[in-house]
Amino acid sequence: MLINETPPSIRRIETDRADAYAFEITGYIEPADIENMYGLLEGAYQLHDKIDVVVMIHDYEGVDWSGAWKDQSFLEKIKALKHIRRYAVVGGPTWVRAMMGVMEPFLSVEMKHFELEEVAAAWEWIGTKPLPSPV
Repeated sequence: MLINETPPSIRRIETDRADAYAFEITGYIEPADIENMYGLLEGAYQLHDKIDVVVMIHDYEGVDWSGAWKDQSFLEKIKALKHIRRYAVVGGPTWVRAMMGVMEPFLSVEMKHFELEEVAAAWEWIGTKPLPSPV
């Protein structure tokens, strides 16, 4: 398999609202995956002052954090969170919920964690729906 045939570990899910962004995270997350997701969000911030985000995590195998910590850009990414109104995370390893609980008091983001079987409730909480994937 060629390197460009490997599907990304972070995939954008189109929604029925222009200011609602959704992502599916699976497998092992590489620095390039993280940069791609941040790039998509930075583009969203240019279009909308506030956005809502749904992140679905399943079949998680780990993350290479070196890409997130490599320079000052991490601090800029944290500052960019001011553009997020609501942030729903569905599934993921147990540390995700704990991290959200630690971070929420320091951010102006309303965060909520949902179990995988509660995915419909997460979409409802954000107030959007996923669009069908193109065939």
